[in-house]
Amino acid sequence: MPPKIKTTKEQIISTTLDFVRKHGEVGLNARNIALALNCSTQPIFSNFSGLEELQKTVMEKAYDLYLEFLEKEVKSNKYPIYKAYGMGYIRFAKEESELFKLLFMCNRRGEIHAPSVDFENSVKLNMENNGLTEEKARLFHLEIWTAVHGIATMLATSFLDFEWNFISDMVSDVYQGLKLRHVESK
Repeated sequence: MPPKIKTTKEQIISTTLDFVRKHGEVGLNARNIALALNCSTQPIFSNFSGLEELQKTVMEKAYDLYLEFLEKEVKSNKYPIYKAYGMGYIRFAKEESELFKLLFMCNRRGEIHAPSVDFENSVKLNMENNGLTEEKARLFHLEIWTAVHGIATMLATSFLDFEWNFISDMVSDVYQGLKLRHVESK
């Protein structure tokens, strides 16, 4: 009798990430993942304590991928670093819309929101580049992030589809307006 094919934890994570990319979070259950893996649900529950642990792991992988988008945009040297973060966020929404929805368009009521790496880096950049206090830099970033998130959401949901140059100009306009308000009116 041939040996049983072992489904690895990495295969389960990768397949689940691909499932979310194609179908969104809807229909994400052990049976559908097992079907995509061509196996029973047993390997899923052997590698994870339950579906919640698998979902949490997939969200972490999706977040890592999102950070790669930010890093790639920064390394492209097309924009100043702070703007590159915003453009990377928008590009992630456009190119990985279901993962964007999973991370940034879900009900987070009741969750504890620890400061994220990208948010904290953006606050520091605003403090350094604009001479703002931490409190002002947080407000500045929260306001610009709200605008960037709106653009990203429109792209992720195919509500509107803007050209990249137009997106870049909009992000610059919002930044300059907020800079005028927060920095030049100190």
